[in-house]
Formats: sequence, structure tokens, C-alpha cells
Amino acid sequence: MIKSFIRRWIPEPVLNAYHYVLARLASVVYGQPSKQLTVIGVTGTNGKSSTTQFIGRILEHAGEKVGWTTTVGFKVGEREWTNDQKMTMLGRFQSQRLLREMVKAGCRYAIVETSSQGIVQHRNVGIDYTFGVFTNLTPEHIESHGGFENYKNAKRTLFAQVAKNHGTAIVNLMDPHAKDFLTFPFQSTWGFTDKQALCDVQHVVRADSVTFTSQGTTFEIESVPFHLKPIGRFNFENVLAAITTCRALGLSLEKICDAVTTLEFIPGRLESIEEGQPFTVIVDYAPEPIALAATYEALALIPHKRLIHVLGSTGGGRDVSRRAILGKMAAAHADVMIVTNEDPYDDDPMQIINHIADAGITAGKIENETLFRILDRQEAVNQAIAMANKEDLVLLTGKGSEPVMAVAHGKKIIWDDRSAARRAIRERTYG
Repeated sequence: MIKSFIRRWIPEPVLNAYHYVLARLASVVYGQPSKQLTVIGVTGTNGKSSTTQFIGRILEHAGEKVGWTTTVGFKVGEREWTNDQKMTMLGRFQSQRLLREMVKAGCRYAIVETSSQGIVQHRNVGIDYTFGVFTNLTPEHIESHGGFENYKNAKRTLFAQVAKNHGTAIVNLMDPHAKDFLTFPFQSTWGFTDKQALCDVQHVVRADSVTFTSQGTTFEIESVPFHLKPIGRFNFENVLAAITTCRALGLSLEKICDAVTTLEFIPGRLESIEEGQPFTVIVDYAPEPIALAATYEALALIPHKRLIHVLGSTGGGRDVSRRAILGKMAAAHADVMIVTNEDPYDDDPMQIINHIADAGITAGKIENETLFRILDRQEAVNQAIAMANKEDLVLLTGKGSEPVMAVAHGKKIIWDDRSAARRAIRERTYG
């Protein structure tokens, strides 16, 4: 209620000043902890959480103590816990407290998933980033930012901050927007690619002989052979970003290679649910079209007969236009699509479902045969599991490992797609 009042009645310039001062105050209150850490900011549309954790795991394997903050969870030294806040970047005081805890725990590195919305609200202020990692950029959160250029420029703010601190930029040279993140006077620039670079940097990490299979991805960097267990091109690009970051931090390629072999799937990112069922169940985040396309591409590596897809879309002012796109994509790729509730916030959840489902019908799906509208998400998961035959693949997207669902009036209810899938599998009798 208080937040809604502030947003509605306080002028935007005053609100911006309030956020900025609050961020500076939080940093001072906690003794400017980021000055005692090497802070790596990871931004982009997709892959931020995975890239952040891959960087952290590689550094840990090399003997370093790290902390991180991501959409998925938090880490301070040996302690890890789930992010149940429905926020990629925590509030200013929460963020600074976490950084202070990292210092107390003896961490050398802090890896901070840095969102455009967090930057707009100055949650990045008071954090001394010295490394900036750019994963990719696609149209997302456009309505909340007032256009794609505003969205891009919000993310570029992180790199302006890194340059001001005489830091290092690490960019995805395969992304057409990479050059826009290299326009600042950095101390050094690094890029990663597996094809022709789209712009120039001082150091290039190039992957060759890339092969994608259902058992993982193999590739070479400077004739050093790598094997990554998490499947799909998007995981490959995320780990390539992590490899490049760790090279920029001074780790040897051989040490990084050893670490990459040990990397596992990130929770809720193409996570397989195994309860002895004779079909495959995968939980993935993929909340928007580009991420969902990458998920479909990865699933093509897994042998299966039918694809049964449970999906929804978020409310709360997020891009309404994505709903019809998701519906058309699911209609094109899934044999059966079950449209359900996701994170409605204060929006009408049935209206969101209908936006997606109507697009699916237009694209050729048949109501109550190959398309179902089920408001209750557990019932939707139950339906998918009940329909699955041997060698089918059930895909649940939109929530990943999130432990809550955001509903009306600012409330959060306990929810976990992985637990829902396990409940449905256990309750089904196989004969």
C-alpha cells in the first residue's frame, strides 16, 4: 500500500532522488563493503543467473571464496539459500547487508546479477563494480522502461559505472548490441564468441569445434578440450561468458577447464524431475519468447515422442504483448499446451490465460484436445502428468525454481514447480 501510494503521488524526479540518496545511505551504513571486494556485475536479458553461478562455481573450484546474488538464490561463502523475494536485485539496504556479510565471511569476489529495473531504481548505486559482464539483449520489459532504447541504456549504466572505476568489460561478441556496451573508457575489454566477432575488443575468447548433444556440449578454446554437462546453446553461451570472466580475472585456461567439467544444471533451468516415471519431466524458467525459443532448441536434443507444455505469463505490468507470442510459440512446438496461472500480481489471471490460449487456438490448437485452460497451476501440472505416455516429454516453464507465486495485493503464496511435478508423478499409478 505504501509503495503504491509513493509511486502514484510522488513526482518521478523526487522519487529518483529518494532512491539515489537511499542507496548512498545504505552503502555508508554498512561501511561501503564493496570497496573490500572484487565486484562482478552480470547484466543482459537472459542467462544472468546461470552466468553468475557459473562464474562463482569456477572461482570456488579454483580455491576462492565467493558470494553472489541472483534471481535464483544467494550465496555468502559456504552458505546458500533460495531467493524468495521475487526480485532480481534486492533493496539497497538488503544488498549492502549481503555485501557486508560476504566481507565478514572472507569472500574475495561478489558476483551481482544486475537488472535494468534495479538500475533504474538506483539499487546499483554504492556498489563499486570493477567487472561488467554483458550476456545478450532482446526486447523485454519494454513497457515498464518506455521503449527498447531506455531498456538498453539502463543496462549500459552498469558499464559506465565499471569504466568510472577503471574496470573491465566482458561482452558477448555474438550479440548485435555488444558494441553499445563498449563505448566507455575501460581499463581492458574482453569478448567471447564461437563465430566471427561483431566488434573489436582487446582480448577474445573463441570457442571452436562446438558440438551439442543430449549428454552436454563439447568445444575447444586454444586447443584445450572442454565438456559441459548442462545441455543447450544457451548454457554454452553462459559458460563461455563465465570462462571469459575468469580468464580476465587471471585464472589459467587449464584450471578453468577442470572446473567446467564439474558444473551442474542451475536449479530450475532445464532441471530434470526424476521420480521413476517412464517419461521425461523438465522444469525451466524461460519466461519470455527468446528464452523459450532457446529452451525448445535445447529440448530438441532430448529424444521424445510428444511434447506437453505447461505455461503461463506474468502480470504486474510486464510486457502484455509477449502473451500472444508465447501462445503461438507453444502451439508451433508443443503437441499439447496447457495454459495456466503463473505470477498474476494484481492482473486477472484468467485474462492472462486467455491471451495466451486464444493465440494458440488461432495458431491451430484445438480446445480441450490439444489445448487446455486450467487456472489452478497444480491441476494443470496434474493434467500434463496424467496425459504423458512413455517417452513423452512434459515441460513446465515460467517459474523455474521460484519458491513463491506473486498474487493480488502484494501477497506471495508458497509455490514450487518442481514440488508440484513430484506430487503429480507420485499420485499417478503406473500400470
